[in-house]
Amino acid sequence: MELARERKRGLSFYLSIYRKILIQDLKSKMSFRTDFIISTFGMVLTNVSGFITFMILFHNFPSVNGWDYNHMLFLYGFSLIALTPVQCFFDNNWNLRFMVRSGDFIKYCFRPINVFFYFISEVFDVKGLGQFAFGLGTFIYAWAHIGIPVTFVTIAEAVLFLMTASLFMIALMNFAAATCFWIINSGYVMVIMFRFKDFAKYPASIFNSVFRFIFTFIIPIAFVAYYPSLVFVTPDRVPLLSWLSPAIGALFFWLSYKFWMLGVRKYDFTGS
Repeated sequence: MELARERKRGLSFYLSIYRKILIQDLKSKMSFRTDFIISTFGMVLTNVSGFITFMILFHNFPSVNGWDYNHMLFLYGFSLIALTPVQCFFDNNWNLRFMVRSGDFIKYCFRPINVFFYFISEVFDVKGLGQFAFGLGTFIYAWAHIGIPVTFVTIAEAVLFLMTASLFMIALMNFAAATCFWIINSGYVMVIMFRFKDFAKYPASIFNSVFRFIFTFIIPIAFVAYYPSLVFVTPDRVPLLSWLSPAIGALFFWLSYKFWMLGVRKYDFTGS
């Protein structure tokens, strides 16, 4: 009965629900404007400090394994944009382990709506928009200096590959967050997986074959920026993995969603 109702609910239904939840969440955040301003400023400073580190690196090393300043800057901006959705839309994953441990998560199981959607949509991290703006500016600057053509096709490809590249980091955090249904102290899993995002800012080609294999097929952080960016920076020799990254990203996200929901069923069954 519930599955039949779920099938009848389309994208418009969930967009309508999400809009209402988002408005309430933003109203709540804007009621504490000082905290909002300080946290947003802190996010900007974090990105600025990361960029300064990047500049210092290239002051001493003009190129990294054949990647010059503008190409590395392109990869850097690409990664910041691709990482924004996990920051803005999926930040509530950090609270999952606390909700499961306290028992408060049970409230999501009694709503006539998809549990994953309901839980994730409760929090929108506005601070991520500062990261997006910084990343977009860097991305556009590098795009222009590399000389990538500005056409409908290249812009459409950029939107597609940026959106699908973000699915890899979202999936990694979904997997990490859902371990709390089996592991009591799962916070370290979240922290470790989140730290891997720093490797997305560097080309996978700088790592040895072992780490390159890990970052491609086990913890696919190379798909957050490296492989999709090759479509633009090396258009004459794009590897197959780059073209397949949208399909692989969608599959990886779907698997992470199934794993997350498997944890929900375990939680509901055991009443933990």
